[in-house]
Amino acid sequence: MRDLEIPLKNERGWRYRLGEILPGFVSWSVIALPLILSFVSPTWAAYFIILFMLAWLVKAFGYAYRTTLGYDRLTRYMRLDWPAMIRDLSDPKTALAYVKDEETVTLPAWHYKNLTAYASLGDERLRPQQVYHAVILPTYNEPPEVIEPTIQSLLDANFDVKNKVIFLLAYEKRAGPLKAEQSQDQIKLYGPGFLRAEAVGHPADMPNEVVGKGGNATFAGRRLAKIVKSLGLNPDQVVVTTIDSDNRPHQHYFSALTYVFALDQDRRYKSYQPIPMFLNNIWDAPAPMRVLATGNSFWNLISSTRPHLMRNFSSHAQSLKALMDTDFWSVRTIVEDGHQFWRTYFRYNGRHQVEPIFVPVYQDAVLEETYPKTLKAQFIQLRRWAYGASDVAYLLNQGYFKPNKVPRRDLFFKFMRLMEAHISWATAPLILAGAAWLPIVINPEAQDSLIAHQLPRLASNINTLIAGGILVTVFLSMRVLPPRPPRYKAHRNLFMVLQWVLLPLSSIVYGSFAALYSQTRLIFARYLDRFDVTTKAVKK
Repeated sequence: MRDLEIPLKNERGWRYRLGEILPGFVSWSVIALPLILSFVSPTWAAYFIILFMLAWLVKAFGYAYRTTLGYDRLTRYMRLDWPAMIRDLSDPKTALAYVKDEETVTLPAWHYKNLTAYASLGDERLRPQQVYHAVILPTYNEPPEVIEPTIQSLLDANFDVKNKVIFLLAYEKRAGPLKAEQSQDQIKLYGPGFLRAEAVGHPADMPNEVVGKGGNATFAGRRLAKIVKSLGLNPDQVVVTTIDSDNRPHQHYFSALTYVFALDQDRRYKSYQPIPMFLNNIWDAPAPMRVLATGNSFWNLISSTRPHLMRNFSSHAQSLKALMDTDFWSVRTIVEDGHQFWRTYFRYNGRHQVEPIFVPVYQDAVLEETYPKTLKAQFIQLRRWAYGASDVAYLLNQGYFKPNKVPRRDLFFKFMRLMEAHISWATAPLILAGAAWLPIVINPEAQDSLIAHQLPRLASNINTLIAGGILVTVFLSMRVLPPRPPRYKAHRNLFMVLQWVLLPLSSIVYGSFAALYSQTRLIFARYLDRFDVTTKAVKK
């Protein structure tokens, strides 16, 4: 089996280092280009800025459409009777005959198309009762009041958890004996509700591992493989979900995942991605964090409507067999979730994609004990996400400098999309917010450049249109909010709307700056090799 792990620091040759430098170099070049052109030719600078803004205007309306589409699918799928659909899979021919005799069909039309295709598979089909689930919950220093509601949400699922779900609470031994004791107590309290439950302690100072979630989850995953073998289960029929300590899967999550997994003939070559929604404590978080949490939630909705562009993020699921084939998650990166896509992609020579599951996994917005600590913690979280730019070097190394059978065309477009995503993350907020003034500020004597002098007004009009696309998000954000806690008065709803005036500033500080920070560290080989746990809590 090919080596899928990220090279150690002392193993990264000049080609790998160029891949690490590339995202930051391009991002800084794009930011510098309007500045340089303003000195050389204000007219050309103006044209560049206009084209950049027009491209983002088109994107804004595309995002607005896809936000609406994703929201519509999410709300419809949350209302579906997934247990009934699973029962239909257990006997598809009988279900189809029953439907044929019914005047009113209450389930979606695609369900009956699925039943027809599923019934035609005969003995080759994977029956839903053959599907087992495993959940790995990596923890570090999170308190019981954060972890235990997450475990309870698994037990509250509209699913046969007692007979079908294995639960592993993966704790870090470096957190101390109290953490180990708490983990064992939680297994004693909640474990009887699962098919099998264990607390798995990840040893400290494992060789060639960064201090992060990947090593913890991988250690638990290897233990899971032994448990599954002892139970006599087929790893191809066990689907493994990793969740964070603050994640609360929707009650239909296991049912929806079972349905999709059983139908999918390529299940070994798929990752399954529910919709992360950062809404658990949204009413309690400060306004800048609410904007970012809501924006990130809707970005996940947008991504779900374009499966060919999706990557693993936060909570995700894969078959145990696929995880075993990739030796589980990387232990050398702090962004093991998104990186797992590339490990699987190269393990199966490009035969891998992400399948959206249109049910939410509710998560917490960033919330520390003080306002300044919350602002800092939010930046730390987003710089960690932005560190996914390190995958550029990995993709180049695995795709172009090691033998593989990945289709060249697919590899090229995936590389370009990965680059575009990280460069846009770092550059777009800065250019949209301030570049329009550069030509006339830097070169005020360019009186003959009419376009440069008209640029601020034109840019303002374009930004107004872009804001029009964002209004869709503002409207839908009010629809997805959980009920307002009694401790807040009705005027809190108004603040939930007014908070969006902070979007430009939040996008620059927590978008551009966070991405540039991570990309610049990669340029100078100052690697982020510690997973900084973000404090996220619900006020009592």
